Amino acid sequence: MNDTTAGRFTGRTIIVTGAGSGIGRATAIRIAHEGGRVVATDVVGERLDALRDELGATGLETVVGDVAAADTIDAVLAAAGDRVDGLANVAGIMDAFLPPSEIDDATWDRVFSVNVTGPMRLTRAVLPLMIAAGRGAVVNVASEAALRGSAAGAAYTASKHAIAGFTKSVAFFHGPQGVRANAVAPGAVATNIEAPMRSEYAAGRVGPLMQVAIPPVAQPEQLAAAITWLLSDDSANVNGVVLPSDGGWSVV
Repeated sequence: MNDTTAGRFTGRTIIVTGAGSGIGRATAIRIAHEGGRVVATDVVGERLDALRDELGATGLETVVGDVAAADTIDAVLAAAGDRVDGLANVAGIMDAFLPPSEIDDATWDRVFSVNVTGPMRLTRAVLPLMIAAGRGAVVNVASEAALRGSAAGAAYTASKHAIAGFTKSVAFFHGPQGVRANAVAPGAVATNIEAPMRSEYAAGRVGPLMQVAIPPVAQPEQLAAAITWLLSDDSANVNGVVLPSDGGWSVV
């Protein structure tokens, strides 16, 4: 990886969720290549095994589990130890583009559980360590759906608006205590996240807009570059920002 910054995370422990694939995996790899100790979590154990095969055991701790579950969060904190310098909340799921008239309770609850409640609980868990240290960085993965109503279904759109608001709340309340919180808002990215369109109405409403408005699909490494920048001291004066990394979609 010739675009990394050598030693940027040396001596630092960074938690990365959704680290088994896509943006999370690219983020974990970049942090490790830049000298950081990574606590990587994912719901699929085989993905973490593959990550360990690539990075080796040095500087990598892995935790298998659902990021929204309390026992997973406990295991992540135990693996991190008494120091957490950064948290990248990357794990997320889609909502089959179901519009408000078709959204079911199970989809709504699950999307909010993974996209909002999990990041909130993990952020809440690491904040005491960051506050005690007088420094720390939280980066949440929002979405173009946090900026508009035409990028996904009702649950995903609402969840990403919520994570953007939560990010700003963390920045406001805990910025004076040395904690920065920012978010990235990706557009289309080549990841393993499942994004079927189960609504005929949504296909007719959203499909034509996406065909003309979405820039080329980004690679996970491009998002990892933005996330690691926000986690690092290179962005020391940036707090409470929702940063589009979408190839210009947000200006259309």
